[in-house]
Amino acid sequence: MMLSVEMPSTYYTMTKKYETHYPDLEGDIDAEVVIIGGGFSGVNTALELAERGVENVVLLEANYLGFGGSGRNGGHVMAGIGHDLEKIRKDVGDEGVKAIFEISDQGSATIQERIRQYDIDADFRHGYGYLGFNSRQAKTLQAMEKELKEITPNQEIAYLEGSEVKNIVGSDAYGSALMHMGNGHIHSLNLLLGEAKAFCNLGGKIYEYTPVLDLQYGPTVTVRTAKGSIKAKKVLFSCGAFINKLQPNLHKTIISTYAFQLVTEPLSDELIETISPIRGAFSDIRPVIDYYRVTNENRLLFGTATHFVEHIPQDLKAHNRKAMLNIFPYLKDVKIDLAWGGPMECTANLFPQIGTLPNHDNVFFVQGYSGFGVTPSHVISRVVADGMTGGSRHWDIMRSIRRRRVIGKEHFRHLICTLGKVTHQMAGYRKGTR
Repeated sequence: MMLSVEMPSTYYTMTKKYETHYPDLEGDIDAEVVIIGGGFSGVNTALELAERGVENVVLLEANYLGFGGSGRNGGHVMAGIGHDLEKIRKDVGDEGVKAIFEISDQGSATIQERIRQYDIDADFRHGYGYLGFNSRQAKTLQAMEKELKEITPNQEIAYLEGSEVKNIVGSDAYGSALMHMGNGHIHSLNLLLGEAKAFCNLGGKIYEYTPVLDLQYGPTVTVRTAKGSIKAKKVLFSCGAFINKLQPNLHKTIISTYAFQLVTEPLSDELIETISPIRGAFSDIRPVIDYYRVTNENRLLFGTATHFVEHIPQDLKAHNRKAMLNIFPYLKDVKIDLAWGGPMECTANLFPQIGTLPNHDNVFFVQGYSGFGVTPSHVISRVVADGMTGGSRHWDIMRSIRRRRVIGKEHFRHLICTLGKVTHQMAGYRKGTR
């Protein structure tokens, strides 16, 4: 039996190339692994396990694949894991920070390998620019250039300044840029659906419209749904912002904020060339960023969030259009076709959380990308799959990062998010990102 939920209109849903349909679970079954959540982390961990020969892996999605942030993001393929490695140095030490940094630029290569291996039609395009408005940010970009060249010496990476910035992006707003041609952008929903198809072709099973109602823990975990159940040796929570209170231990260490995107009408080749000669993806390096990219259909996809006061704008088109015109004032007569948005889960240190539940070594979790998940999820999923199949150095390091409870979020989410944004924006002056 198939259930259905109407997909919202976004750029991704209106241009998706895979019409995948998976049944909802009916009846009682057994599995080696159950994965709860059909976003990038869930699907890629499932695919990693299947590639390693783990049989009978089942993925459950409460709605449809890509319902959350994995299906409505900016589509940026960029370097890094987490927002600031210095925030976890006390937890993992100097060697731990170094180990995480060493794998922080592997996401792009992993995505490109997935596309080649499984012939996924996801519009990958090379070309990324990190952008700076002032001299403080220029110094930060110069330091980033040195660091990225150390871990990816064969990539085309260059610091640009002054008029050189116009070689990659057509805006007078910026004084400096770091061009990284190994990174770029992707149609993220097509990527996700293509990876899910690859997982199923390797023997995996996916059930959509199958929310989990309850779990009974033990050597064998029983996962109960509305019309069935699964008994499994191992379980992975990868629910992101939609964990709610299904697992209170995980729910208490994340808080949701909101991000918003728009997409313009199709633009002329001449205008696209003006916006970006490399047809790339871009973000500034402020604590709360604006980000945008050129799509395969000559549209501009522009994303942002509220920079200080947490709120959901009544008119998403007007909100994002204003931010877009701050960067590209010459687009004032361009029509906005769609605008959309949704929650993304954040952690106190803005770093992903992975590990196992206390006293339940067979119950794993991954969450908390803090708005920075498309590319890092492809690296983190490999680390999580390591943990589920015997462990690894990176698994041991990343699971040791402490999770901190977000106190008061049930009643004061707006206030907590506002204070967090203001704090991070002010700290940006000291760190050279503001």
